[in-house]
Amino acid sequence: MYKIVRGVLVRYKHCVVLQVSWIRHRDLHILTVGGYTYTSDQRFQATHSAQTDDWTLHIKWAQQRDAGVYECQVSTQPVRSFFVTLHVVDCDEIYQRMFSDAVPSARILGGPDLHVDMGSTINLTCLIQFSPEPPAYIFWYHEDEVSGRKQVISYDSSRGGVSVVTEKGAATTSYLLVQDAAPADSGRYSCSPSNAEVASVRVHVLNGERPAAMQTGSAGLSNSARCMAALLAVCALHARLLRAQLAS
Repeated sequence: MYKIVRGVLVRYKHCVVLQVSWIRHRDLHILTVGGYTYTSDQRFQATHSAQTDDWTLHIKWAQQRDAGVYECQVSTQPVRSFFVTLHVVDCDEIYQRMFSDAVPSARILGGPDLHVDMGSTINLTCLIQFSPEPPAYIFWYHEDEVSGRKQVISYDSSRGGVSVVTEKGAATTSYLLVQDAAPADSGRYSCSPSNAEVASVRVHVLNGERPAAMQTGSAGLSNSARCMAALLAVCALHARLLRAQLAS
C-alpha cells in the first residue's frame, strides 16, 4: 500500500480566465489541460473549485513510479510555472521506521496459562513485533514440566495433527495448531523466532475439570447479574435516604 505524503495543488488568482496545465517532468508528458486529461492513464484527473479557484491534480492508487517533479503551468503572458515534488512512500516502510529503535519482541496471546479440554484443538498465536524484517525462521518448542524434557515440535511426528501457519509482514504472526489434545500435550510451549527473545505459555489439558480460567459463559453472566443486582440495591438505598432527607 502506498500513500502520497505531499499533495499536488495549485491556487492562482487572476481577473482573466486562464488555462492551467499539469506536466509530469519525468517524461515531459502533458497530463491535463484545464479539465481535460491528455493521458491514457485513467488514474490522473484535474479538478477545479470555483469557490477557491484551486486546481488539483488527483492521482488514484499512487505508485512509487509516480514520485517526482510535476509542473503546474498557468497561461499568463509570460507563462508562469509552479513546481511540486511528489513523494510516494510505502506504508509498511513508515511502520518500520516508527519502530526502528524498538527491540524486536515476541509474545503468545492469551498467556501465561491456557486451559483446553481434552480432545479439543490447542491453538497458540505468537506475535513478533518491532522487527526491521520478518524472522528468518520460527521454532516452536514443547516442554514436559514433569520430566523436564524439551523438544522442537515436529510437524511430521507419529503423533500427527500438528501444523504451523506463519504470516509475515510488518508484524509476523505464527499459529501453532495441535489437534485432539491429550494430557501428554500439557506443558510449556515456547515460540522462538530468529530475531527476538523466546515467548512461552503454559497449556493445561483438562479431563472434565473446570478451573476459574475456563468458567462457562453462563457462569460469567450469573456473576454479572449478581453485580448488577448489588448495584441496583445500592441505588435503591441511596434513593430512599435522599427521600428521607427531603421529607425531614
